[in-house]
Amino acid sequence: MRLSVAIWPPPSVVEALGALDRAPGIAWSSPAQWLIKVRPLGTVPERVVPDLVEALTEELDGAPATRCVLGPKTRPLSGWISVPVSGLDDLGAVVFEATAPVVPVTHPQPFQTFVVLARGRVPAGQAGQPISASWVADRIALVADRSSPGRPRFEDLARFELERPA
Repeated sequence: MRLSVAIWPPPSVVEALGALDRAPGIAWSSPAQWLIKVRPLGTVPERVVPDLVEALTEELDGAPATRCVLGPKTRPLSGWISVPVSGLDDLGAVVFEATAPVVPVTHPQPFQTFVVLARGRVPAGQAGQPISASWVADRIALVADRSSPGRPRFEDLARFELERPA
């Protein structure tokens, strides 16, 4: 099962992403795919899920909500188009620390957070559209990617509330 620890953008951010121009002939992602991976875990055995949930529950208890900033423009990313998301470094460090004993880290560090808008061989000239949005992320999830070609399907296996300031 492919897993990640991720944040789902709120409707206002989904609307901003949906308003971007989309050139024909490119494999654009859909709103159902617009999650922000804080820690990709890769393919892991299902038996590991309870240990991940326990580790995240312990580590995220009392963790503060975090301000996320989308943009300032779309960018190329290994032939894809993405939008950077900043503000998740501290939360990401906590998530990596909590989950590394259960699933070893294999991604280059420091990990960068972004939303993927298009996959495949995307011409670099398609990137560079301005976009900006911000929000306070008050929830993070352990997400299973059960997608198949042409059919995105993500399932939150566990959700963890982050505390908003009083």
